[in-house]
Amino acid sequence: MKLPFQMDLSAEVAVVTGGGGVLCSMFSKALAALGAKVAVLDIKLEAAEAVASAIRAEGGQALAIEANCLDKQSLEKAHEQVLSAFGPCTLLLNGAGGNNPRGTTDDEQYSPDIEGLRTFFDLDPDGVRFVFDLNVVAALLTTQVFARDMAGKRGNIINISSMNAYRPLTKIPAYSGAKAAVSNLTQWLAVYFAKAGVRVNALAPGFFVSNQNRALLFDEKGEPTARTHKILRSTPMGRFGEAEELVGTLLYLINDEAASFVTGVVIPVDGGFSAYSGV
Repeated sequence: MKLPFQMDLSAEVAVVTGGGGVLCSMFSKALAALGAKVAVLDIKLEAAEAVASAIRAEGGQALAIEANCLDKQSLEKAHEQVLSAFGPCTLLLNGAGGNNPRGTTDDEQYSPDIEGLRTFFDLDPDGVRFVFDLNVVAALLTTQVFARDMAGKRGNIINISSMNAYRPLTKIPAYSGAKAAVSNLTQWLAVYFAKAGVRVNALAPGFFVSNQNRALLFDEKGEPTARTHKILRSTPMGRFGEAEELVGTLLYLINDEAASFVTGVVIPVDGGFSAYSGV
């Protein structure tokens, strides 16, 4: 892996939730390459193990743990495993999250009802709650469990927000609202832990191709969809981001020398999307 700069993370015990996904697997590998002991948490153990195995194959230290970030008992069990294998957590990356079709509309703007079209009026309240839980409650519960290791000592918490927190995208009201709440929670936690030796910040990725959004961005033939064309027209750099392009910002935020006075910020990594008005 090509890293943007070097730093010594050999004293860090990193816990990465959603660690089996495209972006968080990259984060896990980057942290391990710099010496951190990495616990890769995912609801799918096989996905976590694939990442941990790849890290170990490169000489790093990693442990795969099955964990449900919406179940505090599951998180407590994971915490015990991390403590036993590596010691107290010093770096928490809350990457678990996602969307659900039950919180998504088929139309971008209101129009007369079309049979079979899911509109705003058809949104499933339970689906919307699930999306909020998956992004906000999961981060809250995971922080409750693992930040106990840091409070009063030292540590870093990194949340994963989104462009949706700045500019809500059409069709995904639940996800947009949930990510705005993640940004708000990041600021609240930063204030709460400010005198406890723990800094709390967030990344707000722009558009990256992941397992979650691939079907929305490319059709069955691998051709860009109409939504992809709209995204790229609104991204001044005119392309999707590469997962590796998030690593530099992550490393900056967790560096206690470079970012010692930085807490409560949400940094867009988006190719200019959040800066562009469309004209």
